[in-house]
Order: sequence, then C-alpha cells, then structure tokens
Amino acid sequence: MREALRARRPLDKVLVAKGSGGPRIQEIIDLCRDNSVPVRFEPREMLDRLSKGLPHQGVVAFGAAHGFVELSEVAEDAQLLVLLDGVEDPHNLGAIIRTAHAAGANAVIVPERRAAPLTETVERAAAGALEYLPVARITNVTQTLEKLKERGFWIYGLDDQGAELYTEVEYAQPTVIVLGSEGKGIHQGVQKHCDVLVKIPMAGAVSSLNVSVAAGVVLFELRRRLG
Repeated sequence: MREALRARRPLDKVLVAKGSGGPRIQEIIDLCRDNSVPVRFEPREMLDRLSKGLPHQGVVAFGAAHGFVELSEVAEDAQLLVLLDGVEDPHNLGAIIRTAHAAGANAVIVPERRAAPLTETVERAAAGALEYLPVARITNVTQTLEKLKERGFWIYGLDDQGAELYTEVEYAQPTVIVLGSEGKGIHQGVQKHCDVLVKIPMAGAVSSLNVSVAAGVVLFELRRRLG
C-alpha cells in the first residue's frame, strides 16, 4: 500500500482499524493526506469482513480505476451538474455517469461517504463516459449545495415525495440535479437545501424507478427544455 501511495496510484479511500498505531500506520496516514486520499477509522471487525479473511495488519485500501477531481476544477461556466446523495451501487453510478454525459452534464458530484468508488465496475457501466465527464468528490453535500447557490445555481431534487412533476416545473440555469439512493431517496437534511423537489409520476404498482433510469428521464427532459 505504501508503494501505491508513493506512486500516486488512484485510491478511493483507506480504512484503518481503530486502535491501530505505530510508525508504519502513521506513515500510511501521512501519505494519504499528502495524496488527498480519505482515511476512515473503523472497527477491526469491519476490516476483517471487507478483507474476506486475508491478513490486513489494520489497514485496508480501496483502489480506483479512475481518479476524482476537485469541484474547483469543474469549468466555471458549467450549466448542468448532477449531485448524488447516497448512490452506493457501482452499476448505478456508472450508468448515471454515462447518462449524464449523454445529456450534456458538465460533471457528476459525489460525497466521500455514502458513494461508490470509481472502480472497474463503474468504468464498465459508464461505457467510456469517465474519459470525458469529470467526477468531483466533496466532503459535505449541504455545504456544497449552498456554495453552488452562491454561484447562481438552482437546485432541483428528484424525490418521489416531490411537490411538482418533473415535466411541469420551470427549470432555470445553471442547474444542479440531486439524486438520492433507491432505498432512502434524498436525505432529509439535503432536501432542505434544494430549491424545488420534483417527482416522476408512476402509473404502475411499483412506487419508484431505478435511480439511473430516473436520472435519464429527468436529465433528458431538462436537455429538451433548455437545449
């Protein structure tokens, strides 16, 4: 792991078992900080489970097929951003990246926690879109939304409890579309920072769509409207 960090290979995050210490552990933590790799301290039982019985000596790293960018690196004149609040399935993340690129989005934004890493699974599901569409990683979703509002962005959250239909709301640019997880949707604290919550009407017995499908429905409606 130290060699990977020294070579600046893309890593999504590093987990350190609580209570672990010593010069080797501290060196890894310092290298992570130098390379902007998030470090989380978790119970040793979690690391045992994630390593599937392989020896880990108190540290587990998650590799990434692609690197993240900083939000500050996204073009200043960006008009459409897609922010994901809790999308942890790599297939969904890859499909959303592919759809967002096809719909003309300038970037996808994900949090450090509650987000799938940019693994080979994501890369395959994105079908090449990762080469063209930046994925920015942020620390705090609500703070990021407020900063984007200060830059003039309008925030539209997609939620099955939304007050307006996605086809009837008047979208304004520049735009942020917020998508939540399939199980819980957008977190309540994040909903409060959205300007409008919109929903997709459902005719069948199923109450919601897969998040990547829902992303395509709304993003291409937005593209049709705004051009």
